[in-house]
Amino acid sequence: MSSGERFRPKSATYLMLLKDNQILLLRRFNTGWMDGMYSLISGHLDGNESVHEAMIREAYEEAVIVIKEGDLIPATVIHRKAPDEEYIDFFFVTTKWEGEIVIGEPNKCDAMDWYPVDNLPDNTLPYIKVALENYINKIAFSAEGWR
Repeated sequence: MSSGERFRPKSATYLMLLKDNQILLLRRFNTGWMDGMYSLISGHLDGNESVHEAMIREAYEEAVIVIKEGDLIPATVIHRKAPDEEYIDFFFVTTKWEGEIVIGEPNKCDAMDWYPVDNLPDNTLPYIKVALENYINKIAFSAEGWR
């Protein structure tokens, strides 16, 4: 980073879609990062959009569902340090959506299903498990990967 240039972490949004004490998880595929691991409907902020707008866009792109901004409840925020990057992750929860859930990006996801919130697959991304625990335990913010 050049002198005077400010550091800018990447930001992403994640959706905890809940139904009957289950959460919707997607298995990453063909992305080049953590393929075969389960995650949530998620995506980077593209710029010039709010976190709500980004989440609504990602829900439609990945699961072909429509979410209303008023139905997105903030769940937790994680300031996450990966080996070569830093993220500010915004997690939302909702039980309301319109449309039938289907894989919207089969080139990036090869499975999508409901799992009990207290029995996630072993191959769920660790910080996704932390985010769900934060939500369940009403922890608004945590920092991960710093030690």
